[in-house]
Amino acid sequence: MSKTPRILLTGFTPFGNEDINPSWEAVRALDGRHVGDHRVVARLLPTIFADAQRELALAVQDIEPVILLGVGQAGGRSRLSIERVAINVQDARLPDNAGAQPIDEPVLSEGPAAYFSTLPIKAMLAALQAQGLPAEISNTAGTYVCNHVAYLMLHHATRRQGARAGFIHIPYLPVQAARLPQAPSMSQEDVVRGLGIALQAAVEHRTDTRLGAGALD
Repeated sequence: MSKTPRILLTGFTPFGNEDINPSWEAVRALDGRHVGDHRVVARLLPTIFADAQRELALAVQDIEPVILLGVGQAGGRSRLSIERVAINVQDARLPDNAGAQPIDEPVLSEGPAAYFSTLPIKAMLAALQAQGLPAEISNTAGTYVCNHVAYLMLHHATRRQGARAGFIHIPYLPVQAARLPQAPSMSQEDVVRGLGIALQAAVEHRTDTRLGAGALD
């Protein structure tokens, strides 16, 4: 009997001045859920460059996923941001949760300059918009731990036959935005629903949809 294909879905611990990270709150709500014939396995990653790299490698070894999707908080964004690219740079504006603050350092010294998402990002966008959820294609995952993990996920996927990977940034939760004047937010219910929709599109589409969703600036 063939093994059920698995999706590795990751979120992060809180960082900065926050005591909650919406990525983990949403991701853990999907743990164990089936998307088509795939099963979601959620894992919490520390917001620490070195530890996240180690924990991700262990999760990939343990779960053997065919789809890897990282989720991270992007305070200030108002939409579910499907990342197009992860770059081979660590340039931390603030220290990680262990106090490390790499500046202009590569994620992997021998890695390529960038990896493009191998998930069907346009099909995921179309599916989210069809369900009335604010979504966009983002052309930068930043240079903090989110980009670090996105790059490493794509690196792992290149070494696993048939595996695909990508990353989505999500807004603050309302409880976070309430403390920050004019900060956009999205309910946890909508984020969880959106991630489920995005994963469904990823499972259903091996070839991406042709859809204009670029940026003018």
